[in-house]
Amino acid sequence: MYGTRVVVLGAGIVGAACARELALAGGFQVTVVDRGGAAEATTAHGEGNVLVSDKGPGPELRLAQLSRRLWPEALAAIADGPAGSARAVRAVEWDPKGGIVVATTEAGADGLHRFAADQRAAGVRAEPLDAAALAAAEPHVTRDHTAALHYPEDAQVQPAAAAAALLGDALAHGTTLRTGCEVLGARTRGGRLTAVRTTEGDLAADLFINAAGPWSGRLAARLGAPVDVRPRRGDILVTAPLPPTVFHKVYDADYVGAVGSSAEDLQTSAVVESTRGGSVLLGSSRRRTGFDDRLRPEVLSAIAAKALRLFPGLAGVPVMRAYGGFRPYVPDHLPVIGADPRLPGLWHATGHEGAGIGLSIGTARLLRDLVHGTEPEIDPAPFRVDRPAVLGAPAPSEESV
Repeated sequence: MYGTRVVVLGAGIVGAACARELALAGGFQVTVVDRGGAAEATTAHGEGNVLVSDKGPGPELRLAQLSRRLWPEALAAIADGPAGSARAVRAVEWDPKGGIVVATTEAGADGLHRFAADQRAAGVRAEPLDAAALAAAEPHVTRDHTAALHYPEDAQVQPAAAAAALLGDALAHGTTLRTGCEVLGARTRGGRLTAVRTTEGDLAADLFINAAGPWSGRLAARLGAPVDVRPRRGDILVTAPLPPTVFHKVYDADYVGAVGSSAEDLQTSAVVESTRGGSVLLGSSRRRTGFDDRLRPEVLSAIAAKALRLFPGLAGVPVMRAYGGFRPYVPDHLPVIGADPRLPGLWHATGHEGAGIGLSIGTARLLRDLVHGTEPEIDPAPFRVDRPAVLGAPAPSEESV
C-alpha cells in the first residue's frame, strides 16, 4: 500500500475522519477535496450526537458502539499531537452527558421498555428511572410521563469543531486539503476510475472515497456509478443562553420511530439538549424535500410544540435562531461503506443520515480495514454497496437535486 494515492471526496466529518484514519495508517498519500469549505455543509448543521440510545440491535448499533469506544481514544491522541492540538480538542466540547428517553403515553412506555430490553441484550446500558430519579436528573422535565430510561453511554460534540480537529490531525500527518474544487466527472482506464475531472483540472489517484454526504448520490452519478443516497432535511431551534436547565440529551420515545421512518412527509419528535454556551437546542424534524433549503414556519412550530411537551418551562424562552441541514438518507437506513463493485477505484463512506457525527470515527476505522484487507472489528457486509436499497433505484438527476 505504500505510496497509494487516495482522494477523499467531501470534507465533512465523515471525510475528515476517513482522511485521518488513512493518514495515520501510513503508506497513503491523502488528498481531501470539497466543492465548498471544510465542514461547512451538513456537518455544520447538526446537533453533534454520539448516540447508542436510538439504535436497535443490528449493524448500525454495532457501528455506533465501535464509534463510541473510539471517540475518546481519537480525541486523546489528537490532544497529544502538534502545538495547538489540545486547544482544538477543547473546542470539540466532548461531553459524555448521557441521554434520557421519556415516554408520555402508556403505549410509548410499552414500546420503550421493549426496545430497551432488546438493546440490553446487545450490550447497551439502559437504566430505568422512576419519577424521583428522573426529577433529580432533569428537574425541569415534564412530570406528565409514563416511563423514562437513562442511557449513560450517549455523548455530544460540537460538530464543526470535531470535524476541524479530525481534519487538522489528518493535515498534520501529511494530508492535503483542496477546497472550492467541484468534481464534474470521471476519467477511467480499463474500466477503472483513475482520475476525477474537477473545476481545477484532473485529479489522479489510486482510490477515491465518496464521502459527500447528501450529495453522494449526485456525485456517484457523475462518476458513472449511481447510488440511492438522497437528502433528508432536519431543522433545529436555538434558544437564548439560559442558566443550567437541561443536563442530558433528552428526547421523547417517538424519536426512534421518526429516525426509522421512510415517510416523505414531515416527521417530528422532541429532542432537547444544552450546549456549553448555555443555549438549548430544540429538535427534531425529518422531511424529504430535495435540496430545498427554506425554513418552514410550520415545521419550526411543530418542533417547538413537541419540545414544550417535555420541557413546559421553556415556553417563555426567546429563540435566537433556527437552522436546518440535509442528511444523507438511504431507504434501508444503513450507511454505505466499502468498495463499489461496478467501478474499481471508487469507494463509498456515506448514507449515515442524522447519525454521521457519531458514526464517523467507526466508519473511518471500518473503511481503513477494508482498504488494507485486514479483518474489521465488525461485519462490513450489511453496509456493502451492492445491496438492493443502494442500487435498486436510479440516482437523483441534476434537476432534482
